[in-house]
Amino acid sequence: MRAVGWARSLPVSSGPKAARDWTREHLASLGWTRTAPDLVDSVLLTVSELVTNAHVHAHSPAQLILTWDEECLHVTVHDASPRLPEPRPPEEDAPGGRGLLLVSALADAWQTHRCPQGKDVIACFQPPRSATVA
Repeated sequence: MRAVGWARSLPVSSGPKAARDWTREHLASLGWTRTAPDLVDSVLLTVSELVTNAHVHAHSPAQLILTWDEECLHVTVHDASPRLPEPRPPEEDAPGGRGLLLVSALADAWQTHRCPQGKDVIACFQPPRSATVA
């Protein structure tokens, strides 16, 4: 199996837009912006949610890692908090609280892992068979 990956550190000041723009460039290198635009939208929204969670809830920079193993794109966001995220029912009038529900709906699978210096939240996306990968 051949795998490729990219990593980027995102300080709290950089925000989720920088993460989305950087991710979009790498998805374009896989050919997905042309062959799987709906999947690209799902990945970008997931990246935005996970990076926002790292900045807002962990109060830490986010390490964004994309790994393509020819079957699945693994989107990993690492932050400095050891506290694992807990999906919760959003309050009807609350402007937030739906991030992990979105990730769960958009990704083929997602999981969390504690690390010695924080945690990883990983979402996996499988492209449609029609998507061509460079």
